Amino acid sequence: MRSTIASTGSQVLVAGVPWPLYKLLALGVGLAMFVIVAAVTISATPAVLAGALSGTLVWLSLGLASHPQS
Repeated sequence: MRSTIASTGSQVLVAGVPWPLYKLLALGVGLAMFVIVAAVTISATPAVLAGALSGTLVWLSLGLASHPQS
């Protein structure tokens, strides 16, 4: 069953568990956006929302791009 679900994208081992590279990229983008917005606004609320939004958008868009529908 795993072979039918496995993606063709590159994977990175995180604590022994293979993660698709796009997920790590999305987490990095979300963290970077959080830090940037927190530094500019000096407020946690917009920083958390901007980080979550940007991370989610990257995660979903790259996830859909790497798993094309048949």
